[in-house]
Amino acid sequence: MRTLICGSLAYDTIMVFPDRFARHILPDQTHVLSVSFQIGEMRREWGGCAGNIAYNLRGLGGEPVVMAALGHDGAPYRERLANLGIATDGVRTIDETFTAQAFIITDLDDNQITAFHPGAMNHSHANHVGDVGGVGLGIIAPDGKEGMLAHVREFAEAGVPFVFDPGQGLPLFDGRELSSMIERAAYLTLNDYEAKLLCERTGLTLAALAERVQALIVTLGAEGSVIHADGATYAIPAVKPRAIVDPTGCGDAYRAGLLYGIAQGWDWERTGRLASVMGSLKIASRGGQNHTVNRDTVAALYSKAFGEEAF
Repeated sequence: MRTLICGSLAYDTIMVFPDRFARHILPDQTHVLSVSFQIGEMRREWGGCAGNIAYNLRGLGGEPVVMAALGHDGAPYRERLANLGIATDGVRTIDETFTAQAFIITDLDDNQITAFHPGAMNHSHANHVGDVGGVGLGIIAPDGKEGMLAHVREFAEAGVPFVFDPGQGLPLFDGRELSSMIERAAYLTLNDYEAKLLCERTGLTLAALAERVQALIVTLGAEGSVIHADGATYAIPAVKPRAIVDPTGCGDAYRAGLLYGIAQGWDWERTGRLASVMGSLKIASRGGQNHTVNRDTVAALYSKAFGEEAF
């Protein structure tokens, strides 16, 4: 099933400061702050929620189609997607801006200073769900605000079920907008903090949110996840990872597992278990797209964790 992945494509530049920020920032002088950090390590990663989800879903054998906006520097990312066999029917180039980019400096205490430039992401509303053919399922991941609003409406008008995944984009919307988007979604997925924030912003309880969608999925980090569906609650255990290296992109890997299970018509317990395996696989590698995803590897991890076959 072709699955339309609406969200961001971004370049992540990650730098490591081999010291502690606190040693170089004077608390009583922050009103005239001017600091420079000499970086010991730097790497550039492929990122953005749409790119990460599509990467994982393709590795599982799914059929992701990315819908996102790239800037004039986006040709390498477009080429990467093509080389991975990921359809780019919905990828648009915005010539007058850069691709979305994050610049992250981490110190020895894992404190972070991040600068994010949305760039082309703010033009996501130029893409339209109806421009991509043969889509049977979708997801709306964090993106430009206007784009997220438009794509919710377009999925609903096209009768295509979709997962609403507001993520770090949640603060962009007020309670009325969020409630309207949830009413149109088939599935809603959040982490535990986002779930609390969504309840506060909409005035709805978690139970009330679950009644408005076919399934509400809440991830709990190392505690696993919970799926509320069909009047039942499914507790999905976390899968012990090979190593804990980098949580960046773990949520996106989990969502790829959800999308695969939904597309295959699996029950929620099996779907959640696959999603849990995907998060565990990702956390053992740096970056959002450096882990190897293939069906044999995933099947072995699934079998070891749950004592049954995945595929």
